[in-house]
Amino acid sequence: MRSGVTVIIPAHDEEAGLPATLESVLGQTIPAERVIVVDDASRDRTGEVARRYGVEVLRPPRNLGSKARAQNYALPHCTSELVLAVDADTVLARDYIERITPAFDDPEVVVAAGNVQTRFARTVWERGRSVEYLFGFHWHRPIQQRADSPMVCSGCCSVFRRRVLADFGGFPERTIVEDMDFTWSQQIAGRRARYVSDAVAWAADPETLLYLRKQVWRWMAGFCQNVRIHTGQLIVRKPMLAVWVLLALLEILTAPLWWSAPFVLTLALDRPVLPTVSWWLSAELLFTLPPLVYAARRRRLSLRGVLFNIPCVYPAKLVNLWYAWKAVVVELVLVPLRLSKGLTVYEKGRGPTAPSPGLSTRASPA
Repeated sequence: MRSGVTVIIPAHDEEAGLPATLESVLGQTIPAERVIVVDDASRDRTGEVARRYGVEVLRPPRNLGSKARAQNYALPHCTSELVLAVDADTVLARDYIERITPAFDDPEVVVAAGNVQTRFARTVWERGRSVEYLFGFHWHRPIQQRADSPMVCSGCCSVFRRRVLADFGGFPERTIVEDMDFTWSQQIAGRRARYVSDAVAWAADPETLLYLRKQVWRWMAGFCQNVRIHTGQLIVRKPMLAVWVLLALLEILTAPLWWSAPFVLTLALDRPVLPTVSWWLSAELLFTLPPLVYAARRRRLSLRGVLFNIPCVYPAKLVNLWYAWKAVVVELVLVPLRLSKGLTVYEKGRGPTAPSPGLSTRASPA
């Protein structure tokens, strides 16, 4: 019999999305031993909604300011061998726990996460993110898993070995993305992370440009914070993971060249714009379509719907590129030169931001 699971759901002003999350958690084919909602000083009825479902609710005396802090507030209350951290706007497949816990039959595995897809496809930003997820979770993640070096176990639905997590000091608070920090730290220490493709979760992704900008800035800044902290040890102790990290950095740095290629070639070769742009689009689709077709079949999605969403990914890519470059400049150049403190405030995107205790109330700009 496998070890039990305690679920931690950090929630700040999440009364709208929390019911769907709790219903998915409580409806698992293998029930969790305990479900804890951390009502992180919400200003709405988050705590009241959670209590209606009969789960345990913890409310700190003041807003803790980040997901990692809220999760750490609940960690001492966990007694199961495994801890499943679920975002308050994420919905798990009914068999999520059943499918992901076998990964921990290997005693070296200390963190695992499943396949994340988008819950909604209403706006251009959600549609663009759906394409990114289909590509990433059916192309990049399987390759990384085969190389035994997953880049990140997604924080919206990751399972942790509790004792290792507690010995590490809990969910990392030193960076703005605790999931990547823990994933890299444990692999550097010689332990294993796992991507479980058959365990599926659906996340509520940015529906507006404002929300997308905040989320992407947090993700990109957090990635570069981890690059700054871990790259040296990665190269020595986990070289294959270091390869993925350096390739990601290379992609950020060279992306402007690829995006500007049609216009540069048009000017340099004095050729009509349309043939050059057509060549560029053909090359882009050659790399993009095969994984998306495979992903659509694997997830039993309408191929027509997936293809229809492809144009939406390009506005999202422009946002990603802008904040990726900003993160490189701020976190990898200005912070080491002590000209910036970098991003120190956790902003999920929806609603006003609550400052983290002991941290700056605003991010230093590039």
